Amino acid sequence: MALVLREGDYVPDGRGGFRSAEGGQEVLERVLWKLTVRRGSFPFLPELGSRLHLLGRASTRQREALAGQYVAEALADEDVAVTGVELDREGEGRLLVHLLWQGQEMTAAVTVGGTE
Repeated sequence: MALVLREGDYVPDGRGGFRSAEGGQEVLERVLWKLTVRRGSFPFLPELGSRLHLLGRASTRQREALAGQYVAEALADEDVAVTGVELDREGEGRLLVHLLWQGQEMTAAVTVGGTE
């Protein structure tokens, strides 16, 4: 069971505790966390997180391919298959990550910088 995080804060459950997730929702919460944590930001877990924050340094043509590479790298230790990534072409910095977990299709949406 994982606690639900939004914008770096635990989400209250309205009863003095925090919301938790199980099953596919737990996997999705863990995926979202790994995609938003900067890779290398935890000294004792240097492989944790993603390099999605580096997308702004790449040319527009390279960004979607790099996004796919960075997502696969961040989720390598998860029991999910990345079936696709879609980078927002409107410059709003949204990345959709399509996943397959135990036959269940899921989509994780994260905001990434420098995509315009």
